[in-house]
Amino acid sequence: MAIDLDTLKSQGIDYMLASIEDGQLVMEPTCSCGAVLGEDYQCPDCRKTCECRFIACTGPQALAIVEKLISGNPNFRNFQASLVIK
Repeated sequence: MAIDLDTLKSQGIDYMLASIEDGQLVMEPTCSCGAVLGEDYQCPDCRKTCECRFIACTGPQALAIVEKLISGNPNFRNFQASLVIK
């Protein structure tokens, strides 16, 4: 299943945008309004505290790594992931 970022925004879903950079998985926390979040997950635009339990993956390599995290790491067991439609 793939999802577009507009759908996440319209449904009010905060997310991590996962990509591969220099061979490493990078996850950028993002508010459902589209603003990139800092370490405190407080949105600088709409001021809400975000919960990023959805991981939007920019490619199949990122999705494969994220799926391994979700299945193998207890800290990620309540997360969902999907490819992003560009």
